Amino acid sequence: MKVGPYVHKYTITGEAVVLNLRAANFMPRLGAAFIDAIIYTVAWIFMLIGLGRYTSIYAMDIAASQAVMILAAITLMFLIPLLVEGLSRGRSIGKLIFGLRVVRDDGGTIRWRHAFIRCLTGVFELWMTGGSVAIIASLFNRQSKRLGDMMAGTFVIMARVPRPATELPGLPAAMQQWAQVADVGRIPTGLAGQANALIRNVSTMNPAALASMAATLTEQMRHYVTPGPPAGVDPLIFLIGVMAERRNRDHAVLQQRRERRERDQQYLRN
Repeated sequence: MKVGPYVHKYTITGEAVVLNLRAANFMPRLGAAFIDAIIYTVAWIFMLIGLGRYTSIYAMDIAASQAVMILAAITLMFLIPLLVEGLSRGRSIGKLIFGLRVVRDDGGTIRWRHAFIRCLTGVFELWMTGGSVAIIASLFNRQSKRLGDMMAGTFVIMARVPRPATELPGLPAAMQQWAQVADVGRIPTGLAGQANALIRNVSTMNPAALASMAATLTEQMRHYVTPGPPAGVDPLIFLIGVMAERRNRDHAVLQQRRERRERDQQYLRN
């Protein structure tokens, strides 16, 4: 089931635990690979500079120089990625930046054998072909697997998933009558954002700071909302009621526009 740019993979572990893993799509994987390629290329340049000085100092012959260059290439394209992926259990600098991780098909942490297969295959599909083989394989795979993933039994997941926003509360009972006659259409966007942010973080704030900020925002809200807070209503409850009623009216306006557009489309079809 695709959701946005990701694919949800429901995996059952050996302990019969269902894991809802978000397989990373092509674009974040491409970005991570691009960053890794830049880092490895810079390392390759410095390695060539160092080898050039080393061979000139020791006056190595052509065969020895070629052997050293081949060893350097193997180190860059295979050994370093293997060590990075194996020691980090499926992370690299690029994957860390994009919040990605390599895991087994059952959702578990990869082992050295998985990293070995992925990196060995990567020499061909990433380095020797400029990444073209990996790109083609990822585009035609539902979980954006490259050949190394298919052979190793792994895939890349979103390890850093954005936390869903806290749902805002509805209209409090103490504000029901007030909402029927209130005017909340003049509230500035910035002030509304501050009120919503305060309401979302109620559970994490110090009570004294919460009460102070609620009182301050309520005082600012008085200039844009009529009538003012009902008698005996706490400033925080007042803010919750104001923002809930504002959302309800915005939703009603959008619903009316949608219905009007559907009626217009139906009229044009007839």
